[in-house]
Amino acid sequence: MINRRIFTDIKDSLSFFPVASIIGPRQVGKTTLAEQIISDSSKPTLYLDLELQSDLFKLNEAELFLSQHSDKLIVIDEVQIKKELFPLLRALVDKTREPGQFLLLGSASPELIRHSSESLAGRIAYHQLQPFDILEAPETITLNDLWIKGGFPKVLFAKNNDLAYRWMENFVSTYLNRDLLQLGLNASPKIIRNLWTMMAHLNGQLFNATTLGNSLGVSTPTIKRYVDFLEEAFLLKSLHPFSWNISKRLVKTPKVYLADTGILHHLVGVTDLNSLSGNPIVGSSWESFVINQIQALKKNQLDLYFYRTHNGAEVDLVITKGLTVVATAEIKYSNSPQLSKGNFIAFEDLNAPMNYVITPSSDDYLFKERIRICSLKAFIFNYLPQF
Repeated sequence: MINRRIFTDIKDSLSFFPVASIIGPRQVGKTTLAEQIISDSSKPTLYLDLELQSDLFKLNEAELFLSQHSDKLIVIDEVQIKKELFPLLRALVDKTREPGQFLLLGSASPELIRHSSESLAGRIAYHQLQPFDILEAPETITLNDLWIKGGFPKVLFAKNNDLAYRWMENFVSTYLNRDLLQLGLNASPKIIRNLWTMMAHLNGQLFNATTLGNSLGVSTPTIKRYVDFLEEAFLLKSLHPFSWNISKRLVKTPKVYLADTGILHHLVGVTDLNSLSGNPIVGSSWESFVINQIQALKKNQLDLYFYRTHNGAEVDLVITKGLTVVATAEIKYSNSPQLSKGNFIAFEDLNAPMNYVITPSSDDYLFKERIRICSLKAFIFNYLPQF
């Protein structure tokens, strides 16, 4: 059993809020984490998995059933299957307002489960469980393993590559043919598979809904809706451009990344480091991996953006606290990175206290004033905690 970093945060929320929720993609470890919380709980617990018809049937008379277990921590897994529960949960928790009444697990974001946002506002604390990151992966898992395979437990700890491949193909197929439909995406699984695969090949590029729509034979608004849906299901991530009141012609289009590099590599046919090294996506894959790690490990008050102007200034990552730029990072798949003129212009525009160039495994050294070259591990362990 590997302890997840958010375990303590969830326990703290259950000691203060009536409801806590663990959200994240399928198979990321939400149920396993809930089992740890149940075993650690001082209260009696009741676990309901709404994918089981027997448990779903118990909630036909939900108010009566749940009221009979009001002394317990009630854990409801895959709660998005029965969204109509949320108004009832609000009424039940408001009877006492006692903390730690419900723990909800879901494979969709709060925006997708809108009923929870409306019904349980002020009563619920959300915790997103990410795939395994650098700090959680055991020492037996190398950085390259985590990058190539991604952070889903079943893939990361599969006995061999063939089992990992079969699990990932089943994961993708189940999302396309069942899960996304259950979440409310009314679209052809074939079109969504093609879109997902195209997004993998365009990983980290500026989002162009018109081009994608023309390729797939659907309208631009439909493409935007599909991509928003995949993001709310934790399968894609958008990185928005940073801007402030400066006289620059700024790019306003977001970049879109796959949320896990294991899924990215599966969709483009990459199976190991050798096949990735010769693939055109290697640079964007490394960039995506670095951003996913930083996103998972940064402090909550920090926000991530990229910066690009029409005049050629660009940097991959802008780390801010509010509108204050605390650092920038250019991500290079090279241990002898070369910076462009556009990078230096961006550093000057943003005037960050330090500009980092993040590499796979280079030495850690000051390249120029306020420009530091370092490995991803050095950045994660030595510098990110300082912001």
